[in-house]
Amino acid sequence: MVALATDTVYGLAASLARPDAVAALFALKRRPTTVALPVLVDGVAQIEAMGVNWSARAARLSDALWPGALTIVVPAPAALARLVGSVRTSVGFRCPGDQDLRELLTRTGPLAVSSANEHGEPPCTTAEQVRQAFAGRALAGVLDGGVRDGLVSTVVELSEDGWWILREGALTRDVLVDLLGQEDRSGGQ
Repeated sequence: MVALATDTVYGLAASLARPDAVAALFALKRRPTTVALPVLVDGVAQIEAMGVNWSARAARLSDALWPGALTIVVPAPAALARLVGSVRTSVGFRCPGDQDLRELLTRTGPLAVSSANEHGEPPCTTAEQVRQAFAGRALAGVLDGGVRDGLVSTVVELSEDGWWILREGALTRDVLVDLLGQEDRSGGQ
């Protein structure tokens, strides 16, 4: 498990191929194991390779807004959902805007990532903040990517029948409405 700079904040990252590392990420962050971790990918092909059906609505968002600060939550295989702590069969995916990070994801495969901070605390925006926050704890290293702006990603959930915003961040509701029409919670929540 390492900390790395995303396009928004610093994140703690663990390979999905290492369930022990994903569990360690929850422990290091002191995050409840029922609060799901998002997954960073280099593109839609990595998502589909995990057995996820990337719907036309998801493709509309990813084509228009990725790479970038948008996490798209979609139905996913139960084993994958359990691995990242989802209590439902859905997982959030994001293709980051940082080119270096996307190149790393191409080499490592998808990574479970959460902001570098203890659960409930503000996210770290510099490598030094990460080092201080996790000093003496089980973190293999910090990949310094400079200062990050601290704007979190917008998180949108898609179902067969509807969509809704779980967290408004760098992308506004208006951007999503322009692409998907009015928010519709009939499919979930």
